[in-house]
Amino acid sequence: MSTELLRYKEPLEPSEMAFLQQQERKERHSYYKLFRIFMIVSFVVPFVGSWYRAFDGAPNAFSPARYFVTTGILLGISVGATTVAYRVNLRRMKHDIRERTKTIEMTHVTKRVHATINDTYYFYLDSPTKLSIEVSQNDYYRFSEGDEISIEYITYSKFYLGYF
Repeated sequence: MSTELLRYKEPLEPSEMAFLQQQERKERHSYYKLFRIFMIVSFVVPFVGSWYRAFDGAPNAFSPARYFVTTGILLGISVGATTVAYRVNLRRMKHDIRERTKTIEMTHVTKRVHATINDTYYFYLDSPTKLSIEVSQNDYYRFSEGDEISIEYITYSKFYLGYF
């Protein structure tokens, strides 16, 4: 049994490309929705805080300077969080759509597990990309520990596509 990792790239099939584009649209929509929520919260929280200070009897509770500084800080945090999330996830998907490739990786079964609670079968792998996969009952009994199987995933965003 060789411990050498073998990977190669292949072009995406049309159905896989359609799946990736649909995932990208859903992710982009959820980022826009999340950013809109962040913006609303960035304006509402300082306003609610002003009312809270007013009920406590604080002098100058409705200070415009304090409101705009707090709003600016919250907007900065929102923009930063959304930008980081975009760069981590959505940018990888866009790169995959441009490249149109998937990675096939030869890996070995290190452990076989049958979950009796929900009657599912799993292989643990020696892959750095995918640690375990769910397999069919037939494949569970066909493969044993140490056998080589191939997994395929979209290259940069690491969406798991299947095994063979």
